Amino acid sequence: MQHGKYRFIVGFLAVPLGLYALFVVWPFVQSIYYSFTDWTGLSPDFEMVGFANYARMLDDDIFWKSLQHSLLFALLVPVVTIGLALFLSFMINVGGRRRRGGPVISGVRGSAFYKIVYFFPQVLSIAIVALLFAFAYNPDSGAINSFLRAVGLDGIQPLWLGDPDLALWAVMAVIVWSTVGFFVVLFSAGMASIPLDLYEAALLDGANRITTFFRITLPLLWDTVQSGWVYMGILALGAESFAVVHIMTAGPGGPDYSTTVMVLYVYQKAFRDGQAAYATTIGVALLLVTLAFAAVVMKLGRRERLEY
Repeated sequence: MQHGKYRFIVGFLAVPLGLYALFVVWPFVQSIYYSFTDWTGLSPDFEMVGFANYARMLDDDIFWKSLQHSLLFALLVPVVTIGLALFLSFMINVGGRRRRGGPVISGVRGSAFYKIVYFFPQVLSIAIVALLFAFAYNPDSGAINSFLRAVGLDGIQPLWLGDPDLALWAVMAVIVWSTVGFFVVLFSAGMASIPLDLYEAALLDGANRITTFFRITLPLLWDTVQSGWVYMGILALGAESFAVVHIMTAGPGGPDYSTTVMVLYVYQKAFRDGQAAYATTIGVALLLVTLAFAAVVMKLGRRERLEY
């Protein structure tokens, strides 16, 4: 059984690793290389400029704004999304009251319907979600301000995406709404695998729902939570934030760069301003931020694996 084992493993992994290196690793290497040049993205001719692009980046006020906004996305959006998804999953699976003649542990009434409702945003493209909320946030004819007027709150008519103090929070709320359903389903699957005997024993010992969540559910689900945290942070730093900000905000990234994030700034410099080399420099910074975020989450979330 051991004969030829390593040749089989190498042969099995050669093709996928080769494709990964070609389409993932190699573009990163190219980006780092181009960040030391003055390449425009169109001309085949360019020269090495050393660390000039990095020096420019450190003196770029818009870059620092975009970095601040991206860090807010990476810190707040995963916390709110994961926390809300854990709460909803717990209520769907084990948060209901005991019914006469039913199991000791069960979800709230209509939990199957709630799963479908929470997961519904995942059926829609993030571009469609962004367009829908852009209309909803319209200060004159949008659904949100129209609702406020309907309930007699005419004096509260925020500009939402037109207010520099509100725009970023409005955009982050859209990302939370569009992604929380995925994690509800993910965590529900994890909770369904936890033996009900553990919950029943805890309830017999006098534990309430809050205690069972922090003493049983969260520790046994921690590996899934940690992976979801990293995944959500990468989404908040990358594709999700770019799509929502690019579609919903004026500029995009406005007003007054109040919603500009790093991935959007990379796009603008590369395709709008024709400064591909400087865009790759910002992309390298974004790569470092993403790696640092993942490393911190994995480090802080490290704990002994629990088995059941």
